[in-house]
Formats: sequence, C-alpha cells, structure tokens
Amino acid sequence: MEGQRIDYAAELNAEQQAAVTAPDGPVLVIAAAGTGKTRTLVYRVAYLVEGGHDPNSILLLTFTNRAAQEMLERARGLVGGAVSGLWGGTFHHMANRLLRRHAAAVGYQSDYTILDSDDARRLVRHCSQDLKLTDKHFPKPDVLLSLFGLAASTEQPVVALAEDRFEYSKVEPDDVVAVHEAYEERKRRLNAMDFDDLLTNGLRLLVSNPDLCERYRQQFGHILVDEYQDTNPVQAHWVDLLTGPGGNVLVVGDDFQSIYSWRGADYRNIITFPERYPNAHVYYLVTNYRSVPEILHMANACIAGNPKQFQKTLQAVREPHERPHCVALQDGHHQADFIIQEARRLRAEGYRYSEMVVLYRAHYHAMELQMALSRDQTIPYVITSGIRFFEQGHIKDVCALLRLLANPGDELAFQRLCCLWKRLGPKTALKIWKGLGGRCDLRKDATRERVAQGLPAPAREGWNTVEMIAADFDRHELAKDPGEIIHRFMAGFYEDYARETFENAERRLEDLNELMRYTTNFPTLDAFLSEMALQTNLDAEAEVAAQQQEDVLRLSTVHQAKGLEWKVVFLCWVADGMFPTTRAVNESEEGLAEERRLFYVAITRAKDALYLCVPRQRRGRDGTIQYLSPSAFIQELSPDLMSVVAGG
Repeated sequence: MEGQRIDYAAELNAEQQAAVTAPDGPVLVIAAAGTGKTRTLVYRVAYLVEGGHDPNSILLLTFTNRAAQEMLERARGLVGGAVSGLWGGTFHHMANRLLRRHAAAVGYQSDYTILDSDDARRLVRHCSQDLKLTDKHFPKPDVLLSLFGLAASTEQPVVALAEDRFEYSKVEPDDVVAVHEAYEERKRRLNAMDFDDLLTNGLRLLVSNPDLCERYRQQFGHILVDEYQDTNPVQAHWVDLLTGPGGNVLVVGDDFQSIYSWRGADYRNIITFPERYPNAHVYYLVTNYRSVPEILHMANACIAGNPKQFQKTLQAVREPHERPHCVALQDGHHQADFIIQEARRLRAEGYRYSEMVVLYRAHYHAMELQMALSRDQTIPYVITSGIRFFEQGHIKDVCALLRLLANPGDELAFQRLCCLWKRLGPKTALKIWKGLGGRCDLRKDATRERVAQGLPAPAREGWNTVEMIAADFDRHELAKDPGEIIHRFMAGFYEDYARETFENAERRLEDLNELMRYTTNFPTLDAFLSEMALQTNLDAEAEVAAQQQEDVLRLSTVHQAKGLEWKVVFLCWVADGMFPTTRAVNESEEGLAEERRLFYVAITRAKDALYLCVPRQRRGRDGTIQYLSPSAFIQELSPDLMSVVAGG
C-alpha cells in the first residue's frame, strides 16, 4: 500500500528480483514457462513508480486489454493509486491514442472511423464489384481481408502473398492487388481505418515525423512489453522507434513459446534483440513453480534440439511425482477409449474434470474423442478449439450432397448445396425446389437437366461436378463408398471453393480429408449418414449438460492452450505426420522448429501428470490401414524420461 516500501527480496526469487531491479537501458527478460512472467512485469511497474518515475512516462504494451488491466490492478495493490496515469494497453489501443492526436500527419482527420469486421467486409466487397471482380473464382472478402492483414503485419507486398496463397487456383494476383489498392483509397476517402491500419499508420506516423517521434521518446522514459516473442515486424519496429538508441525498454518473453508465425508473429524479434540493442542486459527466469520435475525434464530435453534460441533449463521447485506416460494405442478409437477411462479413474482419485485437458495439434485430431464422449454421456465436456466436428460449416456443406443423394426429399440439403454456387441465393434455390415438386432425385437425368436449366450461368460450373457424381452414383456403386463421393466433390469443386471462401482453408480441408477417412468405418452411405445425425444430436445434448456444470473436461488445440495450465494433460496423436504435421516437416527447418516449440508448449501446460497418446495406425481414405511411427519428438527423447504404457 501507499507509504510502505516493497521488500523485493522477500517477495521475489533471486531471478525475478534481478530483472525487476535491472538498471536503466535495454533489458531482455527471457521468462520460461511457469516462472512468474506476469509477476515480474507487475513488480517492475511498482519498482519504477517507487523509484519516483512519473506513471505518465511509463508505457506498458500487452496483447490483450485484459492483460494490461490485470497487471495495473496488481500493481495498484502494491503501490496504490500511484500507478494512475500509466499508459497501458494493447499495441492497437496505444496506436489509436497517438493517431487521435496526430491523424493529420498521416492524411486523416482526428475523428476517423475504425471499421469493424462487417464494415471492412462490405467495403472490400464493393471494391471487388466496382472492379467487376466477382466471378465464380474470385476470393470472398474474408479471405482478402485476411491476406491484406498478413501483408500489413509482416510488411510484405500483397502481390507476393497473393501469389503464394493462390498458386494452385485460378485467381490472378494482380486482381487481388487491384482490390487492395481500391480498398486503401476508399478508406482514405471515407476517413476510416481498419484494425490493421491502426498499427501501420501508427508506425508511419513515427517514421515520417522524426520530431514527433522524439517527443514521445522523451515522454516514455520506460517502455515495458509483454509476450515479446509474439510481436510481428510492425510491432517490433514500433517499439524500436519509440525507444530510440540506448532507451529504457524492458521486453519479456520466451522464444521457446513462439508459435504464432501463421498470424504474422516473428520469433526473430526476440532472438535479435541483443543485436539491435548491443548494450542490453539479459536476464533468465527458469525457476518453474508449475510442473513436477519429471515433466520439466521432458520439456528441457525436447526443446534442446532447436537451433537459434536462448538455451535455458527449467528448474523445478515441486517435489518429484511421476514420469510422463507414453501410451501406445492401436488407433484413434482406442485413444478415445483410453482418455475416457483414465479421466474417470483420475476423477475417482480426487481430480476434477476441470483440472484436466485434452490437447491436440489440429481440430480434427479430436474427432473420435468427441464422438466417444457424446456416446458415453458420463463426462461433461466443452470444446474450446471450435464448434463440434459435424456442426462445422464446411462439414455440413459437403455432407449436404451426401444427404441429397440418399434422400431426394431433403429440402435443407438441397438449399445448402445450391447456395454454394455463385450468384445463387436462397430465393432462387427455393424456386428451383418448388419447380421440382419438392423432390430432387439426382440420379435421374431429367431431374438434373431441370435443375441445370434453373441455374444462373455462373452457378453451372459448380453444378457440373454434382452432375458427374450423380450420373456415376449407381454405375460405380457410390452408395457403398461415401468417401469417394466426398473425394470427387472436393477435387471437382470444393477445394477451390474453400480456398476462395475461408481464410483458414487449409485447416478446413484437413478436416474434410479426415472425414473421408472416417467414412471407411461404414459399409454404406445410409449407415454413415445415420451415425452422423445421431452424433449431431448427442453432441447437442452433451453441450446442454456441460453448460449446466462447472466441472467439465476441456478439449483444446495447443495454440489455444498457451498461457494456461492444468493438473492433468492428455496430448493426442503424438505420431509422425500428425504432430509434427507432414506439411511443417516438408516446409522448412523453421517449420519443424516451430512444431517443436508447440510440442514444448503442450508439455509445459501440465502440472502433475502428462499422457502422450501414440496411436499406431489409422485408416487411409481408401480404407487401407496406415501404420504410424511415434512422433520424432518422442523418438528424440531418452526412454528414461517417460513411462511406456500399453493403452490398447
């Protein structure tokens, strides 16, 4: 409280105290998992305020406003109202504060509008329409905005990203550039900025106005940055400019936990900090208060194989407990059964379900587990990595064709399918449906011809794929192979549609490939559709049950689990091709390095117990058995670090 001095030696460990009381100048704090990163930042704020620094001269940059508010509340608990006036918030929030004061310097009026996602989407759509770029293959606004945002945050040309993104489609990169230029011009005319513009215009403000930049350097005597490993090039440049040579900047982060390159984060920002600030003091926080020693031994060993990093070894405070379990399982179904049985056993021992988590590299890795939990109905669970598998839009899109082939009277499936085609909306679809007499038997030539006649011209290319599948339905006995129907639909239409429609198209296509594999468990199309309908209804019941309880098992991707912790962690599909993914391994050395960092993040979420689930096989799309090896990340580890368990 105010009037009392903080006893830093009593309240911090030696590592934290050294970082908190670091001298002026550039400071890099490498804060490993579970070592008190937030505590260190909070006490640094208190230390500066106690040292007589005006809070108005302190800038605290975070990635969420919630994080900034939490830190300021905790600092207020240490030094009282003395922290009032401190500049704290996200990069976007701080950039907006500067731009409201100096918008004219970048060609805007101070009352500029910040576009929300819907506004931005509408504006991009209008730009595409004005340029007459609305044919059946041109990307939708969400895809374009995602690409524009990545270009802004990584300081890369739009044309280069468009060439890479649409390499295998009919989209012309120059057309994407034309829409981007029109979008930028329209925003200037409207005196409007989107979310990405706040950062880029904030940076432009400082770069193009050296006197103004110097003024803020003088104001911000101390700059503190949280989660520095997650900064993108624009954010890092922004901090460098505001700091200036020899300025007082303290950045906190962990290069071992840099896992967001796909959204523009660049781990090189933290790696090269000592090069950009040659006189920087570097401090390490390695005393881990979260995990038992056995889990930390595995974490230290797995990450040691990565090149170009700040080498460090987590040190345990807790007493020894048990080694992580490497569980050998037959396939995804046995994996699901094992997790359910072990979760029940742990619950009987006194753990709550809410103290456990199931983590996975990709959303589709949890499909068998979702279905098993739905059938089991004894463990309430929530999915934080997205909506339930069969309720996802892209799954329902593809299954609409299957449903209509199986049931010509399925009006909802017909409407959903029709609305995938360009220039065909619900009203036209309903008109066609009524013209067919409320029944669309795709196996009949006459029906297919009547549908084709009712379609606008841009919709017919997509419809042609359906026609070819329907014409072969009986001749090729496709009723016995729903996976083949999905394969043909994706190859002829839906792969391109996904890339032009969804910003996360590759993830969705992975889900659909997994759906094809799953269909091999069923002898007929009808059997598959019956199970899918049953699962969807059971999922809905499970969700209602879970919402009524606090003690629920969480299912999450590793990416979404960063920063969180649980007593028990189950990690799924720790097998080559799954984790690490084949794409990451083939992509580049850095792709594999980031996968290993992701594995490290997964391991370090666990406090008491860790289960690495290693299925030995999975079905291929054609129903054949594919044999899997344990993940390279496991094979790199000494057997002494784990307890090998036969789980089924």
